Amino acid sequence: MHKEDMHEQCVSLDYTPVTPSRRECVYTSCYCEENIWKLCEHIKIHKEDSIDHIYAVFISNEKRMVPIWRQKSSRGDEPVIWDYHVILLHKSQSEQIYIYDLDTVLPFPCPFDVYIREAFRSEEYIKPAFWRKFRVIAADVYLKNFASDRSHMKDASGAWRMPPPPYPCIETADSKMNLDDFISMHSGVGCGRVYTLTEFVQQFGKT
Repeated sequence: MHKEDMHEQCVSLDYTPVTPSRRECVYTSCYCEENIWKLCEHIKIHKEDSIDHIYAVFISNEKRMVPIWRQKSSRGDEPVIWDYHVILLHKSQSEQIYIYDLDTVLPFPCPFDVYIREAFRSEEYIKPAFWRKFRVIAADVYLKNFASDRSHMKDASGAWRMPPPPYPCIETADSKMNLDDFISMHSGVGCGRVYTLTEFVQQFGKT
C-alpha cells in the first residue's frame, strides 16, 4: 500500500470519498482555485448524486493575509501566509463533513474538525488583521460562474510567476476573469455566503 494511502485511512469506514486519491487528482501548484474547480467538475461528471453536498470554500480576508498550518510549503510548525486559499467541503448524507485540500500534509480527505484544529487553530493569539474568513459556494454555482484568465499569475513583464495548468483557461459566457469576486470577503460581492471562522465552525462542525 502506498504510504499516502495508509495515512489517509483515518477516514470513517462508512464514508466514501468523492474524489480520486490525492496523487490522481488534477493538480497545479499555486492554482488552488482551479484545482478545486477541477475536483468539482470530476464529482459533477462521475458522482452527480453527490454534487448538491459539495462546496468550494475560499479562505481570505480584507488584507489578503491568512495563516494556514500544515501546508506542504510550511516550514516546521510555522503557518503559510496565503493571500487566499481554496478547499473543497463535502457534507455527506450521513452528516459527516470532510475537507479536501490538495496543498495540505493532512489526510485527503480530512475530517472537518481535525482540519479546523490542525490547519486553522485558534484565533485567540492571532492579530485581527490575520483572522480568516470563508466564502462557501455550492459546487454547481462555482462550476457555472467561476472564470480565470490567470493574469494574476503573471508579473509586470508578462512572465509566469508559476507555470500554468496545461488545460485551457476556465471561462463562462459572461466572464473571462472574475477571481477577485470569489476572493473578496465582502458579503455583498460574488457568489455564496461569507463566514467568520467561528460561524464556519458553527455551521459545519460537530454540535
